[in-house]
Amino acid sequence: MAGTFEKIKQAYKLFKSIDFEKLDKLSRKVDLQKVMDGFSKLDDSQLKGLMKMMDGGQKKKELPEINGDFYELHLRLSEEDRAVQLKVREFMEKEIKPLVNNYWLHDEFPYEVIPKFAELNLCGVTYKGYGCPGKSFLMEGIIAMEMARVDSSIATFFGVQSGLAMGSIYMCGSDAQKEEWLPKMQQLQAIGAFGLTEPEVGSGAAGGLTVTAKRTADGWVLNGQKKWIGNAPFADVTIIWARDLDDSQVKGFLVRKGTPGFTVEKIKGKMALRIVQNGLITMKDCVVEEKDRLQNANSFKDTARVLQMTRAGVAWMAVGCARGAYENALDYTRKRRQFGKPIASFQLIQNHLVEMLSNLTAMQSLVFRLSELQDQGMLRDEHASLAKVFCSLRTRDIVSKAREVMGGNGILLEYDVARFVADAEAIYSYEGTKEINSLIVGRAITGFSAFV
Repeated sequence: MAGTFEKIKQAYKLFKSIDFEKLDKLSRKVDLQKVMDGFSKLDDSQLKGLMKMMDGGQKKKELPEINGDFYELHLRLSEEDRAVQLKVREFMEKEIKPLVNNYWLHDEFPYEVIPKFAELNLCGVTYKGYGCPGKSFLMEGIIAMEMARVDSSIATFFGVQSGLAMGSIYMCGSDAQKEEWLPKMQQLQAIGAFGLTEPEVGSGAAGGLTVTAKRTADGWVLNGQKKWIGNAPFADVTIIWARDLDDSQVKGFLVRKGTPGFTVEKIKGKMALRIVQNGLITMKDCVVEEKDRLQNANSFKDTARVLQMTRAGVAWMAVGCARGAYENALDYTRKRRQFGKPIASFQLIQNHLVEMLSNLTAMQSLVFRLSELQDQGMLRDEHASLAKVFCSLRTRDIVSKAREVMGGNGILLEYDVARFVADAEAIYSYEGTKEINSLIVGRAITGFSAFV
């Protein structure tokens, strides 16, 4: 009797839970009796699997953290350096990311962030004295990566200021020149630019610059043009590399803003690094005093020392660009739903993501070791060139796949990846093309120079 009463009780409970309106609609679409018969033949594990499938869309799945550092290389950093890395990441996420697409679209620079940038106190990362942090080349690379992870243009601005411009003065300047410029530049109270590339001379800079310098009683007279000079339209000082007409050697000059005969035209219409303000510099009988000649720059070998020091940073920048594209693409695929599921659950999408991560992890491992060699004083030109070649190539591949997995949305600025795709093209070319850097490595491994 008790068993019968319990069955009645269960039946009443079931009866109360049934939505008869839904049941009526369902009965018009399927044979309820057949459904009941089919369900009754399932065993416990089959029923459990069926219920799990039915509940799959209801429960929120706990997803792993999005982390482009798959091999956890940050664990090799000291606590102090890890804190710097996270400080830069927070700055880029909080101060730069919200405004970067608008400035990129309009080909403008966010000058208002320069004072906030100065608060990071990171310019001249590896230099000793003059208010500079005196940190490792590894830390300099990681900072470049963190900046490029959000925006390659901002990373380029920093690289020109901290690396090329300050580096030229730090490595080739007199004590007086260092004292005058480095403390101000370290605090971003003075902005620097680096003028090497010319309209007709890019990769061939070592073979002969067309900008000339002639010693006179008044100092040095500069004539010629420089092109693609980052920061030039608003720089307070521009490092100009020119060929001395008397001895044909390359010398460096500090050209101050407002110097007569020195004009800068902003280059417009770029498809990449649009926030970077590049200039076409024209010098017509531009007179620079002897005190503003870089006193320890006497040949292109001195210029090359600056370039070697900074080329590793460009490889790191490529890593940052690739990491930003990968992490944005991964985030998108986990949120974007098609056919009732996140597209990240599809096999082909996962294959693309894994290929991207494989290349990214290889790039990170390579540049990490590169910077270790630099910190140990073992860096050679071919080391930096190999990293530049490999990382810029693989970045192209990663940003392409990132755009692919995002479909049509991949070409919209609001999803960020389109900007990474465009900027990767500039990274691929500057600080030495693939071809030139390949020949540097080829010469090192074969013993034969293939340069013309």
